[in-house]
Amino acid sequence: MDNILLRSFVDMGQSMLSVWSIVVQSWFVILPPALYFIFKLLWMDHIHGVYGAQISSVLLEIIPPRDVEKSPKVMESVFDGISGTDKGPTTVEEFVQGYFPPTFSLEMMGDGTGRAHIYIRTPKSFRNLVEAYLYAQYPEVEIFEVPDYVDEIPKGAPNKEWEIWGTDFEFTKPDPYPIKTYHFFEEDVTGKMIDPLSGLIETLGKLPPGQKIWFQYIITPVSPTFYNTGQALLQERTGRSVKAKPTSAIGNFLRQFGDVIVSIPKAFFGPVEFASATPEKAEKKDFLEYQLTPVEKEVIKALETNIGKNVFGVRMRMIYIGKRKGFDRTFLSSFIGGIKQFNDGNYNGFKPNDASKTYANYLFIQSRLRYRQRKIFGRYKQRDSDPSSTKFVMSTSELATVFHVPDMNVTAPALSRVASKRGSAPQNLPI
Repeated sequence: MDNILLRSFVDMGQSMLSVWSIVVQSWFVILPPALYFIFKLLWMDHIHGVYGAQISSVLLEIIPPRDVEKSPKVMESVFDGISGTDKGPTTVEEFVQGYFPPTFSLEMMGDGTGRAHIYIRTPKSFRNLVEAYLYAQYPEVEIFEVPDYVDEIPKGAPNKEWEIWGTDFEFTKPDPYPIKTYHFFEEDVTGKMIDPLSGLIETLGKLPPGQKIWFQYIITPVSPTFYNTGQALLQERTGRSVKAKPTSAIGNFLRQFGDVIVSIPKAFFGPVEFASATPEKAEKKDFLEYQLTPVEKEVIKALETNIGKNVFGVRMRMIYIGKRKGFDRTFLSSFIGGIKQFNDGNYNGFKPNDASKTYANYLFIQSRLRYRQRKIFGRYKQRDSDPSSTKFVMSTSELATVFHVPDMNVTAPALSRVASKRGSAPQNLPI
């Protein structure tokens, strides 16, 4: 028995020496790529921080007109304009200067005073662009630069006075599947638009004093390559064959080299594998349109329409923050219920991301809970796009559905509106 154990250890030692000898003889091939990727990760993080520190942003409050009656569709033009802010950087700009696409924040807030507010946070360099596109679609709207409302809450929250509950949101299905857009909120008989923001705005306006709900979409323009991802999903959904994308010679070399590195430990320590005598053949299925149900046809149509639009990378986040006395989580249920009106099991929808929710169980509950609360509170205040795990992609029509200037049918008194119409100056004034 002792001889068997000794021989096993000797064999294992010899195997490890063999692997080590391979590494010693090929270090000049293995280490440079590994060190390059580590250096690139650290370098990009550094130069992104330097580039981001040079960007100054402003918070613009949008006061909608009293008599506006427009579909959210017009807001698509605003987002189409914003999508053009990504200039497509050169190699030097991206890897030396640290350029990254501009980030905008679409926000709604209830401050516990019976009022709801709508904001857009934009880099100063794009303020004129944002205002121009908003005025083009909503001529009577008023836009003001305002102080940042997040500064009203002390940095040390939560504390003995303030309590916080927050979460990031994620999609229930892959990105290309659209949510229920504004087309679904039209009455079949009258064709009248039911504004999907009415419930959210009403909830924000019903908050009692000392209670606040902050809600934001952090959006960044995404390159048109997202269209290829949507096309691949569409081909899969319709049962058509997907052609493999040709790779470059360098890509083939790196892929094959990676396969060799991964296979070395398996060769020494893994079990012996034998090839199957009768390889399985994939059964090819032809796509037949008549086999689709009416709902499946509508989903495919919506999917194909969605991937043809300009798109943004989105982080969606909310925080309920308030005085401990009067902190009532039923407001959360009402607000999240308003968000779920955009969900459809056949299409897509939003759900809270469990990893970001402010709760803790089992060990060190209070300390872990405070850590989660302060982490999401800090990310909201900084308009931080982390965590990357909750990033998803939305088209301009989806964004226009979830964020637009509410029309006159939203009768919630909580929403501030322009008191009177603006008129142009008389043309016969003396100059």
